[in-house]
Amino acid sequence: MVRPIVVGVDGSRGSLEAAGWAGDEAQLRGAPVRIVHAEPRWAHFVPLVPQPDAWISAEIETVQEMLQEAANRTRAGHPDVQVSTEVVEEGPQEALVAAAEGAQLVVVGSRGHGGFAELLLGSVSRYVTSRAPCPAVVVRDPRAHLAGRIVVGVTGRPDQEHVLDFAFREADLRGAELCVLHAWTRPTSTGPDEALLPFDIEAVGREEEVLLAESVAGWPDEFPDVRLIREVVYGHPAKALIDASADHDLTIVGAHRGGRALLGLGSVAHAVVHHARGPVAVVRR
Repeated sequence: MVRPIVVGVDGSRGSLEAAGWAGDEAQLRGAPVRIVHAEPRWAHFVPLVPQPDAWISAEIETVQEMLQEAANRTRAGHPDVQVSTEVVEEGPQEALVAAAEGAQLVVVGSRGHGGFAELLLGSVSRYVTSRAPCPAVVVRDPRAHLAGRIVVGVTGRPDQEHVLDFAFREADLRGAELCVLHAWTRPTSTGPDEALLPFDIEAVGREEEVLLAESVAGWPDEFPDVRLIREVVYGHPAKALIDASADHDLTIVGAHRGGRALLGLGSVAHAVVHHARGPVAVVRR
């Protein structure tokens, strides 16, 4: 049985864009799409003040219309994609993380209806990307015309096989060019009495290029049809990925499995999902 792609919707423009993106991805993967709308019962039913039946019927009709619109966005251009809709009576954060169990992907918009407009990432999106048991995609400013390029950020450490695996498979599915981006900076002082030693930026840059080459060794043999670009830049990794996101169809980052720092995302992933200029996939171990 093919695992589904789960997408959370609330009727906002961002969630409908997420539904459309999920449909495109489902077509590539031959996967069904499960559209989930989470609506806690207490949000519309006050226990001691019963609502008129007409109000309840109108609310149900509104939700069904919203789900139908999301399903239409998912199927747009992909009439063969299997789509199901579901309403669950719990908070959207917990509902989407629970629905993501056994899914290939969970997809959300960058912002929903709630919260403050000036926030760059909604609370549901933050929660899902930091706790989802499968790769989570935040859809922001989806590309009207695809460039055929994906970028993935790597550290060069040997603990990112899961990130590279996702990136190569995604590029292979799309027939896209894959840019493996490694950014580095010079060490920073940890105290007022610690002086930084001079270093040769070109020499260190060559060492970082070797590190990157070693980290992706073997992957081109497994995915020979993927055109691979290796790029090493001197600068902060988050800024490098945010800049790259402007002309790539998808930006892929790894995230910590757990921990409290920045909700378990890590500083680079946290910055990228907040400021990227296109869809971002967060891949957890």
